[in-house]
Amino acid sequence: MPDQPIALVEHDPSWHDRFLAQQAVLARLLRPWLAAPPEHVGSTAVPGLRAKPIVDIIAPVHSLTAAQEAVPVLEQDGWLFWAGDPNRAYRLWFLRPTPAARTHHLQIMQHDHPELHNLLVFRDTLRDDPALRQAYAALKDRLAVQHHGDRNAYTDAKSDFVRSVLQAAGVAPSLRRPLA
Repeated sequence: MPDQPIALVEHDPSWHDRFLAQQAVLARLLRPWLAAPPEHVGSTAVPGLRAKPIVDIIAPVHSLTAAQEAVPVLEQDGWLFWAGDPNRAYRLWFLRPTPAARTHHLQIMQHDHPELHNLLVFRDTLRDDPALRQAYAALKDRLAVQHHGDRNAYTDAKSDFVRSVLQAAGVAPSLRRPLA
């Protein structure tokens, strides 16, 4: 299946509006399973940070097992479910509208899972620390050139940086398994 190449763009304030539009829809669709409102995460959630123009959303649910029932509900709304995700033990992962033209990613995780906490801590740390945000931007720029056509390698190559930020913030390293 063709995938979208890595292309970073300057921060776009409309990403927040695109998140809010999906947050409202997801809150309605996922109401039976949600433990808290969906959150905007990833680089598009960090003002001033260059990013792939794909809005990342995390939806905290009471039970990941019970939330399996949400897969067909989301698919009817145009979300594509990645059944082969190597991290499926702790999340359900979706994109829209197609792998070759992504606008949104969605992760559904149990509200008390450490990986959900890590995503929020990483986002908030980047929001609060301009020097760290700048260092991450430089890394992303370099990796986007190096791994232009390999999304998994690009994501995996950022792991050491993410791990160091989380450790400095006093949280356990990510549980995420490499995608490649």
